[in-house]
Order: sequence, then structure tokens, then C-alpha cells
Amino acid sequence: MAKSQQTFNKNEKEKKRLKKREDKRKKKEAKKEAKIPGQGIQFVYVDHNGNFTDTPPDPTMKVQVDAESIVIGIPKKEDMEPEDPVRNGKVSFFDTSKGFGFIIDSENQEKYFTHVSGLIDEIAENDKVSFELEKGLKGMNAVKVQKI
Repeated sequence: MAKSQQTFNKNEKEKKRLKKREDKRKKKEAKKEAKIPGQGIQFVYVDHNGNFTDTPPDPTMKVQVDAESIVIGIPKKEDMEPEDPVRNGKVSFFDTSKGFGFIIDSENQEKYFTHVSGLIDEIAENDKVSFELEKGLKGMNAVKVQKI
């Protein structure tokens, strides 16, 4: 006599699968019964102030917008006065052997890196200097550095 190919584990898996299918069918039927006729998609309106309401907006409150008055893009900086490129500061650290140092801006107390290639005059620590800023690899660098 040969053994049955149907093992206990296979039987259990088949029972679970059938039970899931039956549960799904029951849920589907329950949803059909719970559905109230006439209750479809719910609408939400936006009033003239941008708030959500359940009533349609009043057409008399509609505002006409001129399409040419809409600006697409970044507005130009016309209203701001140009910033003075020359800044003043104090040398907080400078290593002449390595050829670099740092300058602290007197206005905003920011620390800026400076390299010997960006110097006009020779500088040392605690010197008052004027400089310009230039975008570098790791941030803003002080260039055209000269003593005051």
C-alpha cells in the first residue's frame, strides 16, 4: 500500500486558503449590504478665501485675474541696493609657512578662508584688512586682501 501524497501540512495550508477565500467573500457581501443607495462621491468645494466648504462658492465673489500680471520665475533684485563688495575684518589666524588663514568679518562676525594667492599685501594675525568675497569649493573665500 502506498502512502498518501497529501501530508498534514498540505491539508492545513489548503484549509487556510479556503478560509481566507470565504472570509473575503463574506466581507464583500457585507460591503454590498452596507452600501446606502444615492450616497456616491462626496464633493468638497473651495471658497473665495481658499477654505474647504460643503456648499458651492458664490459666483458673485469670483475675482478676475489678469493673466499678464502673473509672474513666472524668480523676480529680479531691483529693489535692493547693491551690496558693497569690499568688506573689512580682522585676521584671526594666518600660517605663512602653509599659506592660508582666516579672516573674521567685522559686520557679521563670519569667518572666511583666505589663501596666499588671494593676498595683495602681506598679512599677520590681528591685522585689520579689507577684502572681497568669492565663492570657493567649501564656501566663501576672502580674496584681494590688503591691510588697512
